[in-house]
Amino acid sequence: MKIIIIGTGNVATVLGKLVISKGHKVLEVVGRNQKHTNDLARVLNSKGNNDFELINEEGDIYIIALVDTAIETVAKKLILKNKLIVHTAGSVSINVLNKAENRFGVLWPLQTLRKEMNTIPQIPFVIDANNENTYLALLSFTKTITDTVFRANDARRIKLHLAAVIVSNLTNHLYTLADEYCQKESLEFKLLIPLIEETGKRIKTNAPAIVQTGPAARKDESTINSHIVLLKSYPTLQRIYQLISESIKKM
Repeated sequence: MKIIIIGTGNVATVLGKLVISKGHKVLEVVGRNQKHTNDLARVLNSKGNNDFELINEEGDIYIIALVDTAIETVAKKLILKNKLIVHTAGSVSINVLNKAENRFGVLWPLQTLRKEMNTIPQIPFVIDANNENTYLALLSFTKTITDTVFRANDARRIKLHLAAVIVSNLTNHLYTLADEYCQKESLEFKLLIPLIEETGKRIKTNAPAIVQTGPAARKDESTINSHIVLLKSYPTLQRIYQLISESIKKM
Protein backbone atom coordinates (compact mmCIF):
# COMPACT_ATOMS: atom_id res chain seq x y z
CA MET A 1 0.00 0.00 0.00
CA LYS A 2 1.00 3.64 -0.42
CA ILE A 3 1.65 5.32 2.92
CA ILE A 4 1.93 8.95 3.98
CA ILE A 5 3.79 9.42 7.28
CA ILE A 6 2.94 12.60 9.20
CA GLY A 7 5.62 13.16 11.81
CA THR A 8 9.37 12.68 12.13
CA GLY A 9 9.88 11.36 15.66
CA ASN A 10 10.43 7.92 17.16
CA VAL A 11 7.10 6.36 16.19
CA ALA A 12 7.09 7.88 12.70
CA THR A 13 10.62 6.62 12.05
CA VAL A 14 10.10 3.05 13.30
CA LEU A 15 6.69 2.65 11.64
CA GLY A 16 8.10 4.01 8.40
CA LYS A 17 10.91 1.45 8.47
CA LEU A 18 8.46 -1.30 9.43
CA VAL A 19 5.98 -0.70 6.60
CA ILE A 20 8.80 -0.55 4.07
CA SER A 21 10.24 -3.82 5.36
CA LYS A 22 6.82 -5.42 4.79
CA GLY A 23 6.63 -4.35 1.17
CA HIS A 24 4.67 -1.11 1.42
CA LYS A 25 5.74 2.23 -0.07
CA VAL A 26 6.10 5.47 1.86
CA LEU A 27 5.22 8.14 -0.68
CA GLU A 28 5.83 11.13 1.54
CA VAL A 29 6.97 12.27 4.98
CA VAL A 30 5.21 15.38 6.25
CA GLY A 31 6.63 17.45 9.11
CA ARG A 32 7.15 20.98 10.37
CA ASN A 33 10.93 20.85 10.72
CA GLN A 34 12.43 20.80 7.24
CA LYS A 35 15.70 19.13 8.21
CA HIS A 36 14.05 16.37 10.25
CA THR A 37 11.49 15.81 7.52
CA ASN A 38 14.06 15.54 4.77
CA ASP A 39 16.32 13.34 6.89
CA LEU A 40 13.55 10.82 7.52
CA ALA A 41 12.40 11.01 3.89
CA ARG A 42 15.89 9.97 2.80
CA VAL A 43 15.91 7.05 5.23
CA LEU A 44 12.54 5.89 3.90
CA ASN A 45 13.44 6.53 0.25
CA SER A 46 10.59 8.99 0.11
CA LYS A 47 9.87 12.69 -0.43
CA GLY A 48 9.78 15.32 2.30
CA ASN A 49 7.05 17.94 2.60
CA ASN A 50 6.61 20.82 5.07
CA ASP A 51 3.33 22.14 3.68
CA PHE A 52 0.12 20.36 4.77
CA GLU A 53 -1.82 22.12 2.02
CA LEU A 54 0.36 20.38 -0.56
CA ILE A 55 0.14 16.91 0.97
CA ASN A 56 0.32 14.04 -1.51
CA GLU A 57 -3.24 12.88 -2.22
CA GLU A 58 -2.24 9.52 -3.73
CA GLY A 59 -1.80 7.70 -0.44
CA ASP A 60 -3.92 4.79 0.74
CA ILE A 61 -3.27 5.35 4.45
CA TYR A 62 -2.24 8.54 6.22
CA ILE A 63 -0.50 7.84 9.52
CA ILE A 64 -0.37 10.71 12.02
CA ALA A 65 2.55 9.85 14.31
CA LEU A 66 2.83 12.98 16.46
CA VAL A 67 2.79 13.91 20.12
CA ASP A 68 -0.71 13.56 21.58
CA THR A 69 -1.37 17.29 21.86
CA ALA A 70 -0.64 17.95 18.18
CA ILE A 71 -2.85 15.29 16.61
CA GLU A 72 -6.16 17.16 16.53
CA THR A 73 -4.60 20.41 15.30
CA VAL A 74 -2.82 18.68 12.44
CA ALA A 75 -5.85 16.56 11.55
CA LYS A 76 -7.91 19.71 10.98
CA LYS A 77 -5.38 20.85 8.39
CA LEU A 78 -5.81 17.74 6.26
CA ILE A 79 -8.16 18.14 3.32
CA LEU A 80 -8.50 14.70 1.76
CA LYS A 81 -11.31 12.77 0.14
CA ASN A 82 -12.16 9.18 1.00
CA LYS A 83 -8.74 8.45 2.49
CA LEU A 84 -8.02 6.35 5.55
CA ILE A 85 -6.45 8.49 8.27
CA VAL A 86 -5.16 7.02 11.55
CA HIS A 87 -3.31 8.30 14.57
CA THR A 88 -0.88 6.27 16.65
CA ALA A 89 -1.67 7.40 20.21
CA GLY A 90 -2.85 5.10 22.98
CA SER A 91 -4.57 7.75 25.10
CA VAL A 92 -6.14 10.01 22.45
CA SER A 93 -9.74 9.53 21.35
CA ILE A 94 -10.43 8.30 17.85
CA ASN A 95 -12.86 11.21 17.47
CA VAL A 96 -10.10 13.83 17.15
CA LEU A 97 -10.00 12.73 13.51
CA ASN A 98 -13.72 13.01 12.78
CA LYS A 99 -13.38 16.40 11.08
CA ALA A 100 -10.47 15.33 8.92
CA GLU A 101 -12.06 12.46 7.01
CA ASN A 102 -15.02 10.08 6.91
CA ARG A 103 -12.71 7.06 7.21
CA PHE A 104 -10.53 7.24 10.28
CA GLY A 105 -9.07 5.07 12.97
CA VAL A 106 -6.33 4.31 15.47
CA LEU A 107 -3.14 2.34 14.83
CA TRP A 108 -1.40 2.25 18.21
CA PRO A 109 1.90 0.35 18.47
CA LEU A 110 1.96 -1.11 21.97
CA GLN A 111 5.72 -0.94 22.28
CA THR A 112 8.43 1.48 23.32
CA LEU A 113 10.05 2.74 20.13
CA ARG A 114 13.23 4.70 19.48
CA LYS A 115 14.38 5.95 16.10
CA GLU A 116 17.92 4.72 16.87
CA MET A 117 16.78 1.08 16.91
CA ASN A 118 18.81 -1.09 14.56
CA THR A 119 16.34 -3.96 14.89
CA ILE A 120 12.60 -3.46 15.03
CA PRO A 121 11.17 -5.36 18.04
CA GLN A 122 7.95 -7.34 18.07
CA ILE A 123 5.13 -4.79 18.00
CA PRO A 124 1.54 -5.66 18.96
CA PHE A 125 -0.89 -3.15 17.44
CA VAL A 126 -4.12 -1.96 19.02
CA ILE A 127 -6.56 -0.68 16.42
CA ASP A 128 -10.02 0.81 16.05
CA ALA A 129 -12.05 2.57 13.37
CA ASN A 130 -15.13 4.73 13.01
CA ASN A 131 -17.12 2.05 11.17
CA GLU A 132 -16.90 -1.64 10.37
CA ASN A 133 -15.79 -1.28 6.76
CA THR A 134 -12.98 1.03 7.76
CA TYR A 135 -12.02 -1.32 10.58
CA LEU A 136 -11.76 -4.26 8.19
CA ALA A 137 -9.57 -2.23 5.83
CA LEU A 138 -7.31 -1.17 8.70
CA LEU A 139 -7.21 -4.73 10.06
CA SER A 140 -6.16 -6.06 6.66
CA PHE A 141 -3.30 -3.55 6.49
CA THR A 142 -2.20 -4.11 10.09
CA LYS A 143 -1.97 -7.86 9.59
CA THR A 144 0.67 -7.22 6.93
CA ILE A 145 3.00 -5.57 9.47
CA THR A 146 2.42 -7.60 12.66
CA ASP A 147 1.22 -10.98 13.90
CA THR A 148 -0.55 -9.47 16.91
CA VAL A 149 -3.59 -7.22 16.45
CA PHE A 150 -6.07 -6.32 19.17
CA ARG A 151 -9.22 -4.21 18.77
CA ALA A 152 -10.07 -1.69 21.50
CA ASN A 153 -12.39 1.30 21.63
CA ASP A 154 -11.39 4.54 23.38
CA ALA A 155 -12.41 3.35 26.84
CA ARG A 156 -10.50 0.06 26.65
CA ARG A 157 -7.51 1.56 24.88
CA ILE A 158 -6.85 4.22 27.52
CA LYS A 159 -7.03 1.54 30.24
CA LEU A 160 -4.53 -0.53 28.29
CA HIS A 161 -2.38 2.59 27.90
CA LEU A 162 -2.43 3.02 31.69
CA ALA A 163 -1.32 -0.59 32.15
CA ALA A 164 1.46 0.00 29.61
CA VAL A 165 2.66 3.06 31.54
CA ILE A 166 2.77 1.00 34.75
CA VAL A 167 4.78 -1.91 33.32
CA SER A 168 7.11 0.23 31.22
CA ASN A 169 7.46 3.83 32.36
CA LEU A 170 6.93 3.33 36.10
CA THR A 171 9.06 0.21 36.14
CA ASN A 172 11.83 2.05 34.32
CA HIS A 173 11.64 4.79 36.95
CA LEU A 174 12.33 2.13 39.58
CA TYR A 175 15.36 1.10 37.54
CA THR A 176 16.44 4.76 37.52
CA LEU A 177 16.12 5.05 41.29
CA ALA A 178 18.03 1.79 41.77
CA ASP A 179 20.74 3.01 39.40
CA GLU A 180 21.11 6.27 41.33
CA TYR A 181 21.27 4.31 44.59
CA CYS A 182 23.97 2.04 43.17
CA GLN A 183 26.03 4.98 41.94
CA LYS A 184 25.92 6.73 45.32
CA GLU A 185 26.76 3.50 47.15
CA SER A 186 29.59 2.59 44.72
CA LEU A 187 27.75 -0.48 43.42
CA GLU A 188 27.49 -1.83 39.86
CA PHE A 189 23.95 -1.51 38.51
CA LYS A 190 24.96 -3.74 35.58
CA LEU A 191 25.15 -6.67 37.97
CA LEU A 192 21.35 -6.43 38.26
CA ILE A 193 20.63 -6.73 34.54
CA PRO A 194 20.58 -10.57 34.43
CA LEU A 195 18.05 -10.46 37.27
CA ILE A 196 15.89 -7.95 35.36
CA GLU A 197 16.04 -10.11 32.24
CA GLU A 198 15.19 -13.32 34.08
CA THR A 199 12.16 -11.72 35.74
CA GLY A 200 10.94 -10.51 32.35
CA LYS A 201 11.46 -14.00 30.92
CA ARG A 202 9.40 -15.66 33.66
CA ILE A 203 6.28 -13.54 33.15
CA LYS A 204 6.12 -14.63 29.53
CA THR A 205 4.77 -17.99 30.64
CA ASN A 206 3.47 -17.32 34.16
CA ALA A 207 1.19 -14.81 35.83
CA PRO A 208 3.30 -12.10 37.53
CA ALA A 209 1.77 -12.91 40.93
CA ILE A 210 2.97 -16.52 40.66
CA VAL A 211 6.60 -15.58 40.10
CA GLN A 212 6.67 -12.88 42.79
CA THR A 213 9.63 -13.40 45.13
CA GLY A 214 11.50 -11.34 47.70
CA PRO A 215 11.21 -10.44 51.38
CA ALA A 216 7.70 -8.94 51.10
CA ALA A 217 6.37 -12.08 49.39
CA ARG A 218 7.89 -14.14 52.23
CA LYS A 219 6.63 -11.62 54.83
CA ASP A 220 10.22 -11.37 56.05
CA GLU A 221 9.80 -8.31 58.28
CA SER A 222 13.38 -8.46 59.56
CA THR A 223 14.87 -8.01 56.06
CA ILE A 224 12.27 -5.42 55.09
CA ASN A 225 13.04 -3.33 58.17
CA SER A 226 16.78 -3.55 57.57
CA HIS A 227 16.25 -2.33 53.99
CA ILE A 228 14.13 0.57 55.22
CA VAL A 229 16.93 1.59 57.57
CA LEU A 230 19.46 1.42 54.73
CA LEU A 231 17.24 3.76 52.69
CA LYS A 232 17.16 6.45 55.36
CA SER A 233 19.20 8.77 53.15
CA TYR A 234 16.93 8.06 50.17
CA PRO A 235 13.48 9.18 51.37
CA THR A 236 11.74 8.90 47.98
CA LEU A 237 13.02 5.38 47.35
CA GLN A 238 12.29 4.48 50.97
CA ARG A 239 8.61 5.53 50.65
CA ILE A 240 8.24 3.64 47.37
CA TYR A 241 9.89 0.55 48.88
CA GLN A 242 7.50 0.62 51.84
CA LEU A 243 4.41 1.19 49.70
CA ILE A 244 5.17 -1.58 47.23
CA SER A 245 6.24 -3.98 49.96
CA GLU A 246 2.92 -3.46 51.76
CA SER A 247 1.06 -4.06 48.50
CA ILE A 248 2.96 -7.33 47.92
CA LYS A 249 2.26 -8.53 51.44
CA LYS A 250 -1.47 -7.88 51.02
CA MET A 251 -1.54 -9.95 47.82
